[in-house]
Amino acid sequence: MLTMQKISKIYQTDLVETHALREFDLNVEKGEFVSVTGPSGSGKTTFLNIAGLLETASAGNYELDGQLINQLSDKARSKLRNEKIGFIFQGFNLIPDLSLYENVEVPLRYRGLNRQDRKQRIEQALEQVGLAARMKHVPSQLSGGQQQRVAIARALAGQPKILFADEPTGNLDSLMARQVMELLEKINMQGTTIVMVTHDPELARRAGRNIQIVDGQVCDYTFYQKQAV
Repeated sequence: MLTMQKISKIYQTDLVETHALREFDLNVEKGEFVSVTGPSGSGKTTFLNIAGLLETASAGNYELDGQLINQLSDKARSKLRNEKIGFIFQGFNLIPDLSLYENVEVPLRYRGLNRQDRKQRIEQALEQVGLAARMKHVPSQLSGGQQQRVAIARALAGQPKILFADEPTGNLDSLMARQVMELLEKINMQGTTIVMVTHDPELARRAGRNIQIVDGQVCDYTFYQKQAV
């Protein structure tokens, strides 16, 4: 699903050259649930941004679902991102004045889906996260955990091949965090590949594999026995 070979990312200003990733190598198989950990400044966010086609690498090769990203135009990258990638962020990123239905609908409108297709996908995604009965509510009427589930539904409605989650439980208490992780595990068991950045070692262990990044390089792999949910 995802292959990176000798990926480097350099941020350069007039005075400073920062190497965020250094000859970074990684393979993620279709259907895997991979957690990514590492100290602050280790390169986790840079990796996620490049993997999610939000940034370009300075050097190296990146292949996503059989397509070599290096050769794609900006337009082709955007199309690939919209069709195959879903994002879940720590801050939910919901629009406060829109209903849950409308929040999930926003990215589908950008893809040009007709009204009936949008409706079917939205209702299915909200049902999947257990919020179909609240689709007319606005985000302020929900708990933090419920808002994160809406954000997950928004990603799922696009029917992505791979989900990138950036600290998806970072704003939640321990109970809500476990509920969100259980939902992500179920989504993964249904076939969606998930790559999750987290600072929580307990949550990292719930993935099938943990990748530790230090100084812009993968320094360790740990495999875990996945539990049925």
